[in-house]
Amino acid sequence: MRRSECIEPGQVHTIPGLFQRRVALAPEAPAFHYYHQPSAQWQCMDWQTMAHCVNRWQLALQQEDLHPGDRVAIMLGNNPWWVMFDQAALALGLVVVPLYVADHAENIAYILQHSGSKLLLLNGQEQWQRLQPMRAQLNGLLRVLSIKPLQDPRSKNLVHVEQWLANASGRLHHYPARPETLASIVYTSGTTGPPKGVMLSHRNILSNAWAGLQHIQVYSDDVFLSFLPLSHTLERTIGYYLPMMAGAQVAYARSIALLGEDMRAIRPTIMIAVPRIFERIREKALAALAHKAPWQQRLFAMAQGTGWQAFLYQQGKARWQPRLLLMPLWQQLVFRPLLQAVGGRMRFAICGGAALQKEVGRFFLAAGLSLQQGYGLTEHSPVATVNPLHDNRPQSVGTLLQGVEARISEQGELLLRSPCVMMGYWNNHEATAAAIDAEGWLHTGDLVCMDDDGYVSITGRIKDILVLSNGEKICPLDLEAMLMLEPEIDQALVVGEGKPWLAALLVVTPEAIRRWRQQYPEAVDILQHPPLLQYMLKRAQQATREFPGYAKIRRVVLLDSPWTVENNLLTPTLKQRRTAILARYQDVTEALYDSSMSSAFRVKS
Repeated sequence: MRRSECIEPGQVHTIPGLFQRRVALAPEAPAFHYYHQPSAQWQCMDWQTMAHCVNRWQLALQQEDLHPGDRVAIMLGNNPWWVMFDQAALALGLVVVPLYVADHAENIAYILQHSGSKLLLLNGQEQWQRLQPMRAQLNGLLRVLSIKPLQDPRSKNLVHVEQWLANASGRLHHYPARPETLASIVYTSGTTGPPKGVMLSHRNILSNAWAGLQHIQVYSDDVFLSFLPLSHTLERTIGYYLPMMAGAQVAYARSIALLGEDMRAIRPTIMIAVPRIFERIREKALAALAHKAPWQQRLFAMAQGTGWQAFLYQQGKARWQPRLLLMPLWQQLVFRPLLQAVGGRMRFAICGGAALQKEVGRFFLAAGLSLQQGYGLTEHSPVATVNPLHDNRPQSVGTLLQGVEARISEQGELLLRSPCVMMGYWNNHEATAAAIDAEGWLHTGDLVCMDDDGYVSITGRIKDILVLSNGEKICPLDLEAMLMLEPEIDQALVVGEGKPWLAALLVVTPEAIRRWRQQYPEAVDILQHPPLLQYMLKRAQQATREFPGYAKIRRVVLLDSPWTVENNLLTPTLKQRRTAILARYQDVTEALYDSSMSSAFRVKS
C-alpha cells in the first residue's frame, strides 16, 4: 500500500480548501467511482475532472439569489453529484443541510422550514411528488433543482440540473471562510421528538477526520465503499472528507439491495457500516450452514475456533498453538467464500451507529475480516472512539481519538470535550445549553465504563433505561440486541417501564413464518399457535439467559409487519422510534400485563 501525502487541517482551514489542495496535489489520481446507468459500467473520475464539475456547479449557484450563511439542502443518494453540490456550496460560504432520501415528507418539510433553506437539490419526480402534501411548508424555497427532468406547472422555480448548469457563466467567486464558519446543519433522527439541527463548523469536521487518520492508517491505494447515506455524519466525515484528506478513493454503491454485487465488482479495502449489515451477512452464512451436512458444520466450528485463536495471537493476547498451522487450510476451505462476498481484499471495516454484539464481531474477526467497532454522535462530528487495528478489543468501542477529552459523570454519563464538539443546535438555545455545559463538555446521554487502558464500553442510554415497579433498572438495547441474534427474530423491542417484569415485541422473519406453516399445517393462525408461542418465548429467554433474573422476558408478542422508515417506526438511520412503536402497539403492551391473557400471543400488525 502506498502512503499518500495527507493534508492537515492547519494547511487548508476549510473543507473547500481541502478539496482544492487535493486537486493540486494529485490532479490525475482516481478519486470517485460510480455506476454509469446508460452504459451499465463502472466509471472513475479523477480529481481534476471533479474540480471542473465543481466549478460549473459553483458558477450556477452564483447566479442564484444566495448569500454567505444561507442554507441550501440536498436530498440525493450517494454519488459524485452530492460532492459537486457540497463543495460548490461551501466554497460560496453557503450552509449545507443534508436530507435523507427515504425520510418522511413531514420530516423533510420540517427541516427545510426550520433551517430556512432557500434551495433544494433532489433526484427527480418521485421525491418531488412525495413532498406535495407539504407544499405549503416549502414556500421558503427559491429554487428546486432536479437531477432528472421534472415537470410541475404549478412550480415556476423548478429547474432541471443540466439546463441550470448549461446557463451558468461568469467568473468564479470564493468566499473567504474561516475554520469556525458554520459549514453544515445536520438534523438528528428525532427518535423522541422533532429533529434538532446540529451546527458543525469547518473546524469541527476537519478535526474529526484528521483525528481519525491518526488512529487508523489509510493509504492512497485504499478504496472506500460508500453506501451509508452521505446525510449520515459518519459516512460524510469518515467516508468522504477523510479519504479526501488521505488521498484515497471512494466508490458509491448503487443500493443496499445490490450491495453484495457492488462489493464483488469494486473489491473495496475499507467499508463503513452499521452493525445490522454484518448481522445480516452472518445470518445468511449461518442459514446456509444449517443445510449442510453435520461434518461440514463441525468443520466450520473448528475453523471458527482456530480463526479466533489466530486473531488473539496476532493481537498479542494469546500464545501460539500448533493448531494455528491449519489456518491456511481453513482460510482456503472455509473463510474464502465469506471474504470473497465482501470483495476479497477488505483491510478493515469500521462499525458504528449501534452496538455490535460480541458473537457477530467474533464471527468476522475469526474469518480474518478486521472489524473495528467505534462510537460517536452527530454532535461530535461524529467519531469519539474507535478500536485501533493493532489492539482491537471487540467487546469495547475502542479508545479516544487524538485531541478528545473524556470525563465520566457521577451518573456514569460520558462527557466529551474537543475541537469536534458542535457549535450548538440551530435556533434552539435551550437544547444547546442542556447539551454543552459552561466548561465546554458535551453531555452525550450515553452510560459508559472505561478500563485502565482507556478502552470505552457503552453500557446504556440515560433516557432508554427501563425502571421496573420493584426499582430494578434495565437497558433494553442490550436485551434487544441479543434477541435479534436469533435467526427467527428480525426486530425486537423490550417493554416494562413501571411494570413488575419485562415483555418483548418481536417481529419475526418471513422465512421463519413460511417454515412454521409447513411445520404446523393445522394452525389457523400460525403466530398464535400455542406450541410455537412457547417455543419463541423459550428462545427469547435462552437468548437473554446471561442477564440478571429480573431481566427475564416473561411474555412476548409476535408481529409479522416490520418496522420501517416508510411506516415511521424507524429513523432514516435505522434506529427504532421507541415512542412511536409503543404508541402504535399501546393496547397490545397494556394487554401483556393483563393477568387474564396468555403468556404469549400475536396481534395483527
